[in-house]
Amino acid sequence: MTSTNSTASMGLIGVGTMGAALALNIAEKGHDIALYNLQSETIDALIARAGELAPRLSKADTVEALVNSMPTPRAIILLVPAGAPVDASIDALVPLLEPGDTIIDGGNSDFRDTQDRTKRVEAAGLRFLGVGISGGEYGARHGPSMMIGGTPSAYAPIQPVMESIAAKYEGSPCAAHLGAGGAGHFTKTVHNGIEYADMQIIAELYGMLRDGEGQKPAEIAPLFRSWNAGRLKSYLVEIVGDILDAVDPETGKPVLDIIVDRAGQKGTGRWTIIEAVRLGQSASILEAAVGARVLSSEIKTRGVASEILEGGTLPVGTISRDDLEAAFFGARILAYAQGFRILRAADQEYDWGLDYVRIAEIWREGCIIRSALLDDIATAFQNDLPRGKLVLAPEISALVNPTIPALRRVVAHAVMAGLPVPALSSALSWFDETRQARGTADILQGMRDYFGRHGFERVDKEGTGFHGPWAG
Repeated sequence: MTSTNSTASMGLIGVGTMGAALALNIAEKGHDIALYNLQSETIDALIARAGELAPRLSKADTVEALVNSMPTPRAIILLVPAGAPVDASIDALVPLLEPGDTIIDGGNSDFRDTQDRTKRVEAAGLRFLGVGISGGEYGARHGPSMMIGGTPSAYAPIQPVMESIAAKYEGSPCAAHLGAGGAGHFTKTVHNGIEYADMQIIAELYGMLRDGEGQKPAEIAPLFRSWNAGRLKSYLVEIVGDILDAVDPETGKPVLDIIVDRAGQKGTGRWTIIEAVRLGQSASILEAAVGARVLSSEIKTRGVASEILEGGTLPVGTISRDDLEAAFFGARILAYAQGFRILRAADQEYDWGLDYVRIAEIWREGCIIRSALLDDIATAFQNDLPRGKLVLAPEISALVNPTIPALRRVVAHAVMAGLPVPALSSALSWFDETRQARGTADILQGMRDYFGRHGFERVDKEGTGFHGPWAG
């Protein structure tokens, strides 16, 4: 089918939780959408409950029928599990589509796969976009933040649809094409790495109050609600207040008291750390958060260890709530700074031309890490950053410097009490490493030269490859 419409017609493969929510969002914004799912009854159920939106939803029994039902240019969104299902969907679509049509991977794909898929689809005369969608089911239904990468010419035909369904911040859509290839999925990966860090910081503060002071969840909730009224205002702080207050209807206990102490993860946090290492970037706060989730899975080992390993803790009193707030804010700033370092390094490696102001802007609504801090980050990126580092920007250093004494007191309090704070302590250590004009890498290079003749640079001479007297 052909059309003179400059806006692409929309199709969707994969009508699960996210797919169904996104389809209803697209229909609600006035766009027709064709649907295909391996279990066709899922589409029937969606249309049955769609109410007045049902006429905009159409069901296709095969992928070929889906394509044939759509006028060109077509844009077909894949919301299937990452990996082989994405490749299988692409293989099914490529022979059926025409030049000008676009395949959109809206799942949490590895950006390296997106790089390869973009080349493969473009070689067939088609367009490909990898779209990182943040906000979960609620965001997909009511307005997500979308980080878009891939064939640059592919965005114009779908831009009206994407901007209409995106979350809005003061009227501005939280969706943007960020660069070619895997730029969108990489940005979403880093978003998730920051998300892991922010969640872990929250968990550590909760642990200090629960285990250090014996507070019940409902007693902690007002503190988080008060924080959400200030500079820590964010989606995660907002929902933590609700979680702390929640009561299990079956037992009457706080919901947190009946949740198994084991956190799941889908891989994007790990990918962030892997890419940071590959790019030669320090991401210690994000790494601490991933490591904490990994260790959380070892429940039986931790149970045995609690009877064997002695903490040698020291008595401590209560911790200042003002210090907790400031430490949280400082650690959050540093976690964002590490995330943007990774983005900048990848941008230099892959020449995407990332717009950091726009990234900060589209994260201000719809996504999991949306927070009041992103306004300051966007402002900082509007100016030239010293050494290209966000943490050195005047707008950011002025925010983080006053929080550091409190962060030191909070970490020291936790250490003396034997309470684990891997993300908070990593934030403090990274800050101190960053501000140390002369660190301790001299002795590292000395050891490397001693056992491996790797050589070193001198402070008083130009050049490399110098050796110590032990090498003679």
